[in-house]
Amino acid sequence: MAKVTTQVLQEMKKRGEKITYTTAYDYSTGLLVDKAGIDVILVGDSLGMTMMGEDTTVPVTMEQMIHHIKCVVKGAKNPMIVGDMPFGSYNVSKEQAIMNATRLMKEGGCDVIKLEGGAAVKETVRAIVDAGIPVMGHIGLTPQTISKLGGFKVQGKDAEAAKSLIEDAKALEEAGAFSLVLECIPAQISKMITEAVSIPTLGIGAGIYCDGQIMVFHDMVGLFDKFTPKFVKKYVNLTDIILKALEEFKEDVKAQKFPEEKHSFGIKEEELERLY
Repeated sequence: MAKVTTQVLQEMKKRGEKITYTTAYDYSTGLLVDKAGIDVILVGDSLGMTMMGEDTTVPVTMEQMIHHIKCVVKGAKNPMIVGDMPFGSYNVSKEQAIMNATRLMKEGGCDVIKLEGGAAVKETVRAIVDAGIPVMGHIGLTPQTISKLGGFKVQGKDAEAAKSLIEDAKALEEAGAFSLVLECIPAQISKMITEAVSIPTLGIGAGIYCDGQIMVFHDMVGLFDKFTPKFVKKYVNLTDIILKALEEFKEDVKAQKFPEEKHSFGIKEEELERLY
């Protein structure tokens, strides 16, 4: 598998080939996702919830993002690596946005960056792109501004809101974004957006008409159980499997069944005798 680039994603959209996209936050997971042949990895600020136990993505810092991106990059060589711009890292000024996007690329090693927002951030997107950094947009449900949106709710459910989302998508494309994440948007509206822009759309809870689909790794494999969104398909429940293994380890140690001789190292008898 060759390295996935922005051009590769564009060609996939033209061919009608669906794009696969999941998250990873560490070396081991990045390695697995790469081996599975997934096209794109998001090192998302969702790590605040899945890895750090936060209630939202808001507390995540630039330093934490850079740390996790570096780990994933070491494990995943072929997928496109997307670094998430955390809350507060791009809303003060264009200069701040360029500086922090540059840090994710230089210090983290990601291929592109992602930021949330529609038409309101188009000039920020334009500035980052003009600085030579590819930008993935993100509209619909934007977790960083969840308090403003009134919670984790589907966006674009009435005509006015849907029209605004379509305009957001067009504005981001015009500003230079190479692709768009559509989160928690009615499938019919995602279809309209996908047809209205020439760049790939990547859906998470946005129906079947997007050019690709995203799933948070921890949701997919059953490692996050605080809540399960409607759009999640759980392919395996690793929580139960891992918990069973831990319980069996505890029982073996308590019952002195582990370690066995095959798990232990020895020393030659003549060397042992020299100790007496």
